[in-house]
Amino acid sequence: MSICNKKTLLCLAVSGSLFSVSYAANANDHHDHNHNDGEHHESEHRHHDAHVHGVVETNIAQDGDHLLFEITAPGADVVGFEHAPKDDAQKQVLANAVKTLNNPNLIFTLPENAKCTFEEAHVSHNLVNHNDHDEHEHDHDHDHDHDHHDGEHHKEHGKHGEFSAQYEYHCEAISNLDQIETQWFTHFPHTHKMTIQYLGDAGQKAASLTPKSSVITL
Repeated sequence: MSICNKKTLLCLAVSGSLFSVSYAANANDHHDHNHNDGEHHESEHRHHDAHVHGVVETNIAQDGDHLLFEITAPGADVVGFEHAPKDDAQKQVLANAVKTLNNPNLIFTLPENAKCTFEEAHVSHNLVNHNDHDEHEHDHDHDHDHDHHDGEHHKEHGKHGEFSAQYEYHCEAISNLDQIETQWFTHFPHTHKMTIQYLGDAGQKAASLTPKSSVITL
């Protein structure tokens, strides 16, 4: 099974089980505000997407002797901006960030006695340069459809520039996986917090890591 298929199945399990708790809490918080239910639903949806500057989300799921990571990070946390690079300096920052993200051994440290070997990585982002497309649309401001599409384009790509990274490890002694340490904050100092959701043989766990507390115990 490919990393994407494994990621989808296992992260759905992680997100589904942990989100049910979060959703119940949020439902109680907003129980008395039904007249604004649609507004709150949209707000909660955006919050659950967790595109909050300074906060990175990580799902970790175990499947037998396989360990899967899924990271979602705002562009501002990774490179300091959430748009396509505007100059050579920003292009270099972006290239360096992608290179770092493609090397998960720089991001996470697993216990040696768990005998985990990195197998596969997939890194993507939407900080793509659409300047030519945008300029074409701005040249046709009289066209309502173009204006609407341009607005949707910026809504999708401008306000929510982010990175996604998935990693797969094979661990010969996964029962010895008792903790995971991250060096994310060293490489990406714009991040203030990393939320962790874990699901595996050690049970289900949620934690928040910070630059001063960067280890999750399983």
